[in-house]
Amino acid sequence: MDLRKMRYFITVVQQKNFSKAAEILHVSQPSLSNAIMKLEDEVGFPLLERNTRNVRLTQSGEMMYMRALELINDFDHLKQEMREVKEIGNGQLSLGLIESANYWLPKVIHRFKADYPQVQIKFSELLGVEQVQKSLLNYETHAVITNQLVSHDDLLTHPIYHERLVLLFHRDSPLAKLEQITMKDLEKEPFIISTAGFQTRQDILQAFKNEQATPRMMYEIERFETACSLVEEGLGITIIPENYIKNSTFPAVYTRYIHSEALTRTVYLAYSKKRYLPPYIHSFLSHTKTFFGV
Repeated sequence: MDLRKMRYFITVVQQKNFSKAAEILHVSQPSLSNAIMKLEDEVGFPLLERNTRNVRLTQSGEMMYMRALELINDFDHLKQEMREVKEIGNGQLSLGLIESANYWLPKVIHRFKADYPQVQIKFSELLGVEQVQKSLLNYETHAVITNQLVSHDDLLTHPIYHERLVLLFHRDSPLAKLEQITMKDLEKEPFIISTAGFQTRQDILQAFKNEQATPRMMYEIERFETACSLVEEGLGITIIPENYIKNSTFPAVYTRYIHSEALTRTVYLAYSKKRYLPPYIHSFLSHTKTFFGV
């Protein structure tokens, strides 16, 4: 039993057709069929039910497929890890993050770079919990800074800090005259909100719901920078993470806290506990935790 036959078997199962699988694998169909039959001889039972139109797994084949898929994924991950071992101190850090991390992340990277100046850093913005899990489990990122609580047996998630969401409005807005602002006060204002998939959107809508208020959503955005620019032009109001606005300059924009449990969030550092992480990755994780005193 070898990895080549397992890859062949997995591809046939996924394509449900020998000819399509052979085309993808760049082998002849007879060679592919012969390899699958040899694999069945080795395990001692049929893996596939064949007919003239397609193939499907036998009951025993289902177990074999799941284990083979896991083994191939582990082997591919091992090859990637060995490449990283070879590049220790001169490799790449792949980091997933949320937009509001731009306030503090450069400070952490500055400290990290003092230890590993040659390491390249690749950033990617990730939204929902499924994206975060996928990026870590598929080894697309070494670590993710996220406001999603990720629950998975193969992943570790450490809370690193809490932050509030703050209201932004133009200095000429009637809201500027109010001593205290509630979610009810925002109902008539044109509201700028993140698109579906952002945890921030869910938190904001929950805050409105808690006070039996409804936002007048006029703009949906993917970046907080866009929301701030719209507010600066007097086109609406928005609620964004406090850390984002700390690193931004919008002279015509005022900020105000609104008392609501829904308008606070926890930010986490997540990474795989199964994956081998080179020393420079551990150094980055350590610098991040130390920065927040955790």
